Amino acid sequence: MRMWPREIFDRVDVIGKGKQKELDELNKEGVYVLYRDDEPYYVGQAKNMRGRIGKHATDPTSRVYHFWNFFSAFVIKDARLRSQLEGVLIAAMPTANNANPKLPKEAMPDKVRDLLRELRLMKAQGTS
Repeated sequence: MRMWPREIFDRVDVIGKGKQKELDELNKEGVYVLYRDDEPYYVGQAKNMRGRIGKHATDPTSRVYHFWNFFSAFVIKDARLRSQLEGVLIAAMPTANNANPKLPKEAMPDKVRDLLRELRLMKAQGTS
């Protein structure tokens, strides 16, 4: 899967809980790249890419939530190869993985988190 839009995770009818057969490749282990437009922003790996990328897409408390709009996902079953590929991609591309922020992380208030989620859902439904 290459350069898929983040909005796919707003479609609970396709990617939501209980929809395990939809986009089956995302339910597998692998390496993923999050992009801001066409620039790589973050590289990660997961045993279940659907769950990990979905958290980045829908949870406002995720460190990368605000900074990406496309993703690519590559199924890699071997854990050792997954770690090696992730490391190569991080080393080869300037991404947020290389950043060392100096500010301490501050928790987002629950009301703000809920409001952001509501706004994303309204946007996905076209009722802004």
